[in-house]
Amino acid sequence: MRLKLILTLCLMTIIQASCGAQEWPTLWRSYVAGFMDDQVRVIDHSAGDRTTSEGQAYGLFFALVADDRSHFDGLLRWTERNLAGGDLAGHLPAWLWGRGQNNQWGVLDSNSAADADLWMAYTLLEAGKAWNEPRYTAMGMDLARKIAVQEVVQVPGLGTIVAPGATGFQHGTSYRLNASYVPLQVILRLGRLMPDGPWTKAAVATSTLVSDSAPHGFVSDWTEFKTDGGVQVSPDVGSYDAIRVYLWAGMLDKATPHRDDMLKAIGGMASYLRTNAIPPAKVLRDGSVDDPKGPVGFSAALLPYAAALHEDQILNQQMSRVQSAFNQQVGLFGSPPNYYDQNLALFGLGFSQQQFWFDPGGALKLKWKHG
Repeated sequence: MRLKLILTLCLMTIIQASCGAQEWPTLWRSYVAGFMDDQVRVIDHSAGDRTTSEGQAYGLFFALVADDRSHFDGLLRWTERNLAGGDLAGHLPAWLWGRGQNNQWGVLDSNSAADADLWMAYTLLEAGKAWNEPRYTAMGMDLARKIAVQEVVQVPGLGTIVAPGATGFQHGTSYRLNASYVPLQVILRLGRLMPDGPWTKAAVATSTLVSDSAPHGFVSDWTEFKTDGGVQVSPDVGSYDAIRVYLWAGMLDKATPHRDDMLKAIGGMASYLRTNAIPPAKVLRDGSVDDPKGPVGFSAALLPYAAALHEDQILNQQMSRVQSAFNQQVGLFGSPPNYYDQNLALFGLGFSQQQFWFDPGGALKLKWKHG
């Protein structure tokens, strides 16, 4: 077993050495050059140059991992001014900003997105600790309290859970939830830092949500919970949202509560990849594959998942696919590089290269501080 692990690590080293520009700090700089402007906002060029709260939240997290306080402050400043009405402590950020009618730029949808809100609050709290900046800590606390008030709901038969946004996801006794919006490490960390909040209970329900969203071992993007006359669970297709569930679960510390149960519940992806080199882009609710060719970002997202399951063949296969898609001209993945793929790659490769990791309680560990 030890020899097998050594061979695996050697193969990964050889692959990475052949494309040295893919080292994570270099990838971050290429991402900044390709997807940020001087304001600073993260731009999705494939969707009308829009900006989402998700992109800003991920950008903040990556800037912290890179010890890049200049871009961190720029991202935070733009987010507060343009998505939160100038007051991030008082308003959840709008999820969508872009070009509207009459060629005017601004908020296109003022509803919030809980996945972005959670990562943003978490990153602010961890940045406050890492950089010894009380202002970040205070902003993170305020944002987490807003999430608890506006986005946390009680679902009969499931418990306390973070809804996908402040409005639009509950209709009578029906709740529409998304397992990719609730990374367990983030929820656990908020529970440690804010023990009086709903987070400890939400962590338990998060594990249940992931399991209920994957009846055939593949995670669904959205899952409907109908609670009249007993809980009825109706998963949807699994695709671009769901891929993040494998990523979040794979990055959990092995001593994290509920981690093994979650990995077991989403084992369908590993079973599929043992005989298929490319992860599926779309899986139907019955567990059958509708689109067999997922983008390269899916392979990057599955690197921590494969490692957590000790699936060496899958790990090597997906790493090889990621490396082969590297675009030397721009220092990113794919031709042309896609916004979402780069985010998944920054998470998957950053974790695999130990630029960051999480302890069992969800606390962030950074290579530049703890390495």
